[in-house]
Amino acid sequence: MPRLSEVIAALENLWPAERAESWDAVGTVVGDPDQEVTRVLFAVDPVQEIVDEAVKLGAGLLVTHHPLYLRGTTTVAASTFKGRVVHTLIKNDIALHVAHTNADTADPGVSDALAGALDLRVTGPLDPDPDDPHGRRGLGRVCELDHPLPLREFAARAAERLPATAQGIRVAGDPEMPIRTVAVSGGSGDSLFDHVRAAGVDAFLTADLRHHPASEFMAAGAHRPLALLDAAHWATEWPWCELAASQLDEISDRHGWDLRVHVSKTVTDPWTSHSPSPGAPN
Repeated sequence: MPRLSEVIAALENLWPAERAESWDAVGTVVGDPDQEVTRVLFAVDPVQEIVDEAVKLGAGLLVTHHPLYLRGTTTVAASTFKGRVVHTLIKNDIALHVAHTNADTADPGVSDALAGALDLRVTGPLDPDPDDPHGRRGLGRVCELDHPLPLREFAARAAERLPATAQGIRVAGDPEMPIRTVAVSGGSGDSLFDHVRAAGVDAFLTADLRHHPASEFMAAGAHRPLALLDAAHWATEWPWCELAASQLDEISDRHGWDLRVHVSKTVTDPWTSHSPSPGAPN
């Protein structure tokens, strides 16, 4: 059985901490480097529901995409939501490791997993990492479909292939417009609008699109229509958990670790239901 420090070293090789954004908080949050690890659980959010799942599973390591403490804290008291998470982890000898923006830009990374879930062929990063001599790392991915689909059919594919959430897929654009090329970005993606326009794609699928940026983006593209597809944040990042788990499985096999690697299917998207407006367009 490997020690936690050995498993963390392997994860850091996949997603080096130095490739995270300066504002990010990645790496190991809780854990004894010398403890042995037999089970690992991957999830998007380090929330109590996921930690309780790790306890029931008997996991020695929880790997999440989202940080627990992104902006720092002055307390880990169990009376606070995040403090309770920390207490539960420590009491049950479960380590927590975070791979966030360093996993977003990795090759393969979060957006590769999203593209794979949608059966898209990746042609390159949307916002390339200038430090990558091979031009494969970076935020988002530019992709191609095997054959063109009307926007309504591509949106239906996204709704079917991504994990089910109350939001589903919101769409802006002519439902019948043909979609051949797509930019994707797991998580919040409206900061990439300029890169999307420069990429010359037919559609952009991401999450957390806000009213004003989306409205201005669509208005600015009147001369060349471009569709927007807005999925739930959690749903666009969950496919990475399966990708990351398969990467760790391969490392475990190579080293003879015999790790048991699991992916949480618990939906931690905060929205729980959706009531469409009467007469709303389909």
